[in-house]
Amino acid sequence: MQYFVVMIDYGRRGREAIVDPEITRREVISRVVSGEYKNINFIHEITDSAVDDITSEILAEAALPEIGITGANLQVVGFDHARDLRKHEEV
Repeated sequence: MQYFVVMIDYGRRGREAIVDPEITRREVISRVVSGEYKNINFIHEITDSAVDDITSEILAEAALPEIGITGANLQVVGFDHARDLRKHEEV
């Protein structure tokens, strides 16, 4: 049996693992290209009892540039810092 796990990061709202045993590699790529899958943390291919991280392969096939984790989190870190500063302001 072979299936794919696509982990989507929604920032503060959390993460979602999309697991559908009937989806093919081609369908995963088409969903990445169409924008249905955004902010991907990782894509794993599960075959029998083996797990392979194929994130870079899928993104390369979809012709999307890979964004580093630090670049994706810079905006979130800025929001968190601003919120912390507001919490400590005098009223």
